[in-house]
Amino acid sequence: MAMSPIPEQLGSVSDNTTERSANGSFVPGAPGGFDLDKYVQISSLLLASLGLLGNGAVLWLLGFRIQRTAFSVYILHLAAADALFLCCSLLISIDKILKFIDSSFVFMATLCLRYISYAAGLSLLAAISTERCLCSLFPLWYRCHRPKHVSAAVCAALWLLISSPALTNFVLCFFKLAPHSCPHFVIIRVLWFLLFTPLLCVSSLTLLLRVQCGSRRRRPPRLYLLVLLAVLVFLSCGLPLGIGDFINNHFQLKSMPQWLSSLLACVNSSANPFIYFFLGSQKRKRREPLRLVLQRALGEEQE
Repeated sequence: MAMSPIPEQLGSVSDNTTERSANGSFVPGAPGGFDLDKYVQISSLLLASLGLLGNGAVLWLLGFRIQRTAFSVYILHLAAADALFLCCSLLISIDKILKFIDSSFVFMATLCLRYISYAAGLSLLAAISTERCLCSLFPLWYRCHRPKHVSAAVCAALWLLISSPALTNFVLCFFKLAPHSCPHFVIIRVLWFLLFTPLLCVSSLTLLLRVQCGSRRRRPPRLYLLVLLAVLVFLSCGLPLGIGDFINNHFQLKSMPQWLSSLLACVNSSANPFIYFFLGSQKRKRREPLRLVLQRALGEEQE
């Protein structure tokens, strides 16, 4: 399949996911050889399938079974971003195994949607952490002056600001309507990453210090633990993909192997539902409806 250089800029996914062994003797598919790429794609398939089940359950419960709150709106959109990322990763992994995508348009569109979902996940986590930080530092101001529909407005604005440049760049570059628009989009991606990553780190660190100080007097709310765990998983598993993409595009250097960062990103997108249900479960009760478990995890907003 003839590919233009656009997929390297759009998708943060490289076709060269097969790594050689230390002595350079590895040949994919050779008798007795260890086909790393095959096992990586199978692992990605399993993780993505499991993550889709978890995020699908969160989407169903928050979308149709649980009354939405200011915080649950963010979680709903974060689950949608994770589900979209896992769908794209699933499609890419299946294609690398079966080679069924013959259209460069479909492949590049998948890479574009994968970037949109990844950037949306980063931005939503930054928004969640920042809002929880403001709620913790200024509780009276937050309760009295916070607009009612600010969560929905922030989520809609983030999706629009992320998807509009990405889709526009995809259309212009693929149909060669504006060949020089791709480098401009790379700059937008870098600026977006450099803006929201420090915001996420600073707000989550502030929230962690706040929780640590308050935990001496009483047990911290599950909601704060949920945010901190989700941020921790993203920083350890999701951030390497963005860092590798930033280094590859800005410095033209190879950092972490692409297969490893993509696999870790699948772990990140699959982990959030299990964090919710783990924090919302009670040890004494063995069987509970998932709706009650999720409500318990998202319901403690008291300071």
